[in-house]
Amino acid sequence: MEFEEERLLSDLAEIDLQKYLQVPKPCRRDLYEEMKQATPARIGVWRCGPRPLTDTLLRFRADHAVAQDSVLGEVDPQFPLRYGMIPVQTMCTDKDHYLTRPDLGRKLDENSLSIISENCSKGAQIQIIVSDGLSSKAVEANIPDLLPALLQGLKGLGITVGTLIFVKYGRVAVMDTIGELLKPEASVILIGERPGLGTAESMSAYMGYNPRIGMVESERCVISNIHKGGVPAVEAGAHLATVLKKILDAKASGVSSGVII
Repeated sequence: MEFEEERLLSDLAEIDLQKYLQVPKPCRRDLYEEMKQATPARIGVWRCGPRPLTDTLLRFRADHAVAQDSVLGEVDPQFPLRYGMIPVQTMCTDKDHYLTRPDLGRKLDENSLSIISENCSKGAQIQIIVSDGLSSKAVEANIPDLLPALLQGLKGLGITVGTLIFVKYGRVAVMDTIGELLKPEASVILIGERPGLGTAESMSAYMGYNPRIGMVESERCVISNIHKGGVPAVEAGAHLATVLKKILDAKASGVSSGVII
């Protein structure tokens, strides 16, 4: 039996929803366009009776699938090596373990503790950590531009940087465990954010002075929404360097430090 040649369907996720006007014959098209451009939220999607349009529902499911892929996906094992990062792993054994045991994502396994102790420099002014977190896509999309900009910015400010570390299955507070081992003045962890329907490539940068076990969340500074539709990676890298300089000068971080992000 002969089959028709398989036809590929268009990728719904490629449509820019901020430019896609679904309301037919809007009475104020200019205002409608302005509202769409002001937010990535799903506004003006129209309806069929009380139900959403078919393409609205399909786009929702497509974006949800992209978000799931980012959470459940893995960063290429060769990726950290291309940027000179020492790869280590938390006490989580796989992605399911990571998602169900957040506490273990804050601790390193015994092998990783040994690797860091034996191969990473101690006492640097800034310790940079990269972690997949809840979005593998965020790491692969942003680090190629963000990391060089950050390193260049810190170098220009005369700030020493420790051995770069990549943590698989990491949570934010794993920076405290690494800080306890390496004793840097301050630390920053670049970590994938939980994906949403707007983007699956968003990254955050959490910074802390004197990182150590027992550090509370109010002692951290954070820059979030680092992605092509938010804070561009290159811009974020350069800005992070200046914020880290402020943290070193203030010898403090977080809400009581007076450091303005």
